[in-house]
Amino acid sequence: MAETLEGLAAKLKEGQASSVSLVERALERIEALDQRLNSFVALDPSAALAAAKASDARRARGQAKSPLDGIPISVKDNIHAAGFPTTWGSRALKDYRPAKDELPVARLKSAGMIVIGKTNVPEFTLEGYTRNDLFGVTRNPWNPDLTPGGSSGGAAASVAAGLVPAAIGTDGGGSIRRPACHTGLTGFKPSIGRWPRADGLPAIITDFETVGSLVRTVEDTLLIDAILRGPDPRDWRSSYAPAPSSPKKTARILYIPRFGVSPVDPEVASEVENFARRLKSIGHDVREGKVFFDLDLAARVWHVVSRSGVAWLMAENPTYENLAGASARAMAADGRKISGADYLGALESVAAIRRLAGELFQGVDLVLTPTAAALPWPAEKPYPDRIDGKPAGPRDHAIFTGWVNIAGVPALNLPIGLSRSGLPIGAHLVAAFGADDQLLAFAREVSRAVPPPPLPELEAAP
Repeated sequence: MAETLEGLAAKLKEGQASSVSLVERALERIEALDQRLNSFVALDPSAALAAAKASDARRARGQAKSPLDGIPISVKDNIHAAGFPTTWGSRALKDYRPAKDELPVARLKSAGMIVIGKTNVPEFTLEGYTRNDLFGVTRNPWNPDLTPGGSSGGAAASVAAGLVPAAIGTDGGGSIRRPACHTGLTGFKPSIGRWPRADGLPAIITDFETVGSLVRTVEDTLLIDAILRGPDPRDWRSSYAPAPSSPKKTARILYIPRFGVSPVDPEVASEVENFARRLKSIGHDVREGKVFFDLDLAARVWHVVSRSGVAWLMAENPTYENLAGASARAMAADGRKISGADYLGALESVAAIRRLAGELFQGVDLVLTPTAAALPWPAEKPYPDRIDGKPAGPRDHAIFTGWVNIAGVPALNLPIGLSRSGLPIGAHLVAAFGADDQLLAFAREVSRAVPPPPLPELEAAP
């Protein structure tokens, strides 16, 4: 199954594969391999096969709903898919089954894609690795002793292991881009509103979180984007439609190798620096600079918004706290210490950071940084406590991604190389709000010049 969406769509169109064969192959690989990874938390084989038969019948009549009609996809377990549970990684929601698809899932189904299962997350999707008390830990296909990151760790593992060709997840602080980095995938977080949302879980981190994709190539990202983009009246943020523009042949790129004094793994730093040099050698205007916003202020915003969100969730649902894990309970306790004035101050800081980002992108087209400051670490540890031999805190590995969510702008992880130990390393490309088309077009061209490393070939556990 380790094929691209683009390749599978061509096979279906040419009659070289059937949807039933794709679903059967995915189910076989999940059964053989996922006991080592724990990427999936819920499957519905009979419904998936029934949907595949219906897709094959449509295609035989010449009525395929889209080029991706009949291709299986996984959905992160904080996005509603009717017929599946949405547990949000918590024992508090282990029996919750939504009656309705969240809007992105409804659009995928309208295009004929087949939701084969739900993928694992940390509780309430607020940590940078993937483990919870309900389903346990998810592991990285490149090395099952290590984490795929989080919170879209299950989604990333499901694609990197070739169980499915694509996944959708959510990204509230880097939760798609960093797992994509740690598993050698292309991970895309769109601008706020580009992929509208409705009929989902409460937005406990306001509009920081968007739905995004994890796939093998930028071309596959574009195929998913074509389905999920576009306004919906239930999401007012989706009404913004940027004027179309062509990508520049020479992009103005601000390369920021590190944020302040925060540590970066030397192999990561070296690969991204080489990538920046490659961009310059093929004609782009690359200049090195420093972080343009207050790191402490951004960290404070993230803390206030996320902890307040968990505290609100527990207050609205009093039974949750007794069933929640220790980390979520600690977040809620922190959140209860935050005042309404603190929260309003954080929102004012968000507005200030968004203005700064708007000003920055008047003078540059893209920002380039590492995607993650660290290589993957042991699967059951919440974060690496040392990076480049220096002590590291809970968010140091994630320092390059969270500002993007605060700013609301689009960003993408592009696989660019491997460490000496054979682990993937990614480059982080960020564009102005609404410049998603330009970002994706640039990434597509660059990925042709710098092809990603091949994904690992897993074998079934003995």
